[in-house]
Amino acid sequence: MPVYTLRNLTSKLGHCQFYKLEISIIKIRFNILNSCIRSLCTVQCTPKICIVGTGPAGFYAAQKLLKDLNTVKIDILEKLPIPFGLIRYGVAPDYSELKNVINTFYKVAINPHVKFVGNVTVGLDTYGAQFDRLLNIPSENVNNVISPQNFVGWYNGVPENKNFKINLHVEKVVVIGQNNVAIDIARNLLTPVDKLKVIPLCHSKLRKVFMVGRRGPMQAAFMIAKLREILNLESCRTFWREQDFENIEAMVPTLDRTRKRQIELMLQSLKESKCDSMYTKELYPIFLRSPVEFLGDKKLEGIKFAINQLRGETIQNQMTGDFEEILCGLGLRSIGYKAVQIDNLIPFNTKKRHVENTNGKVEGNLYIAGWATTGSTDVLIKTMTNAFQVAKLIHNELSSNTTKQAHGWAALSEILKTKGRIDRVEQERGKRQEKVREKIVNVTEMLEIAENV
Repeated sequence: MPVYTLRNLTSKLGHCQFYKLEISIIKIRFNILNSCIRSLCTVQCTPKICIVGTGPAGFYAAQKLLKDLNTVKIDILEKLPIPFGLIRYGVAPDYSELKNVINTFYKVAINPHVKFVGNVTVGLDTYGAQFDRLLNIPSENVNNVISPQNFVGWYNGVPENKNFKINLHVEKVVVIGQNNVAIDIARNLLTPVDKLKVIPLCHSKLRKVFMVGRRGPMQAAFMIAKLREILNLESCRTFWREQDFENIEAMVPTLDRTRKRQIELMLQSLKESKCDSMYTKELYPIFLRSPVEFLGDKKLEGIKFAINQLRGETIQNQMTGDFEEILCGLGLRSIGYKAVQIDNLIPFNTKKRHVENTNGKVEGNLYIAGWATTGSTDVLIKTMTNAFQVAKLIHNELSSNTTKQAHGWAALSEILKTKGRIDRVEQERGKRQEKVREKIVNVTEMLEIAENV
C-alpha cells in the first residue's frame, strides 16, 4: 500500500479541500477537523467531514458528529497504519482501564458512516507537528538528555522510536518538571518490572529518581491521583525535603479543596518518610530549583540547578545566586510542548505557539481540536470536552453552509482496509506473553499484516 503525500493525495481527491495538519500522539501532532463542503441543492445533501489524525480529539469529535448529525460521512486519516494516537502510544502500560477507551473509539471506527484510512500522509511534515520545549541551557545535547515523547514512545511501541538509544545502566535519573507527564515517567521508572511488564525497562539499573520543579509544593502541576499512585508504589520510598515545606502547613486551611488535599497528602508522606521501612527504589521530589547547565562532556554526569525564591505565585525575577548540583546519568525534561507552523496557509501565532482559531474555527471550513488549540493537557476529559465543543460548532455551521460540495473520497480509487487485522495479531501475541497486547513497532510488518487477507 503506497503512502500518499499531500501532492499525490489531493490529485486523487478532485476538488475536495484537505488541509495539512495532524494531531499528536507522543510526538504530538495536530488534530484538525476539515469540513468537506455541502452543496446548495433542492434535496438534502450528506455532509462530508475529514478528520486528520486519530488521537482522542479526533475520535471524540467523530463520536459527537455521528450522534448529532442524522446523515454524515466521516473520513479519518492517519499517517501510521493503525489508529488511536495518544491512547495507544502515550498511556502507561499499566493504565489498562484508561486504555479501554480504545474500545469506544473502535466502535466509532467501524461505524458504517466512518472510513478509517491508515498509512496516508497529509503533507510532508505532519508527524511531529508539535515538539517538546527545550531548556536552552549549556550541554543540553549531551548523551542521555532526552524528551518525554522519545522515552515514552520508546517503551510504548511508537514505530519511529523503536531504535531510540537510551542508556539505562545508570543508578540515578533526574526528571525536570512536576506535571502529570513527569510523575508518570517517574512512576514507570520506579514500578517493579513484573508489575509494569515493559520489556525495554527490564534490564534497567535505575534506583533513584529526582523529580525537580522550579516552584514550590503548592504550585506542583500533577494531579493528586497520580501523586497517590507513586506514593503507594511497592518497595519504593519517597524522601521529601523539610525545608521545601516551611510555613506551608499553616496555610493549608486557606487552600481550595483540591490543593488542600494534595498538600495534606504531601505532608502526611513527609512524616511517614522519617520511618524506617524496606525499599529497593527511592523517589526524591525537589522544589524551587531551575536547571542552568547539564554537566558532562560526552555523556550526562549531573545537572546544575539555581535555587529559587517565591514571591507570591511567581519566581523571583533574580535568582538567589546559590546553586546545587545533582549527580545523575539520565535526564528527562518534561516542561511542556510547543506547536510549530507546518503550513503557511494556516494562520499561526508565533508568540503563543498555537494555530489561530476562534472557539475551534480556523477559517472557512477548517476547524481545529486538541492540543493545538487547548495546549498540552494530561487530562483526557479536557480533550473530550474540547472535541465535543468543536463538533457542535461544525454541526451548527453545516446547517447554514451553502458552498459547493466536494468529491471527497469517492475520487480515490484504492483505500487501505485493515479490518482490524493488526489489532487481532497484537492481541494474540500478547496473550502468549500474558499481556493485553504485544505492539508491533515495525511499519512494514504492520502493512504486511493489514494486506494479508
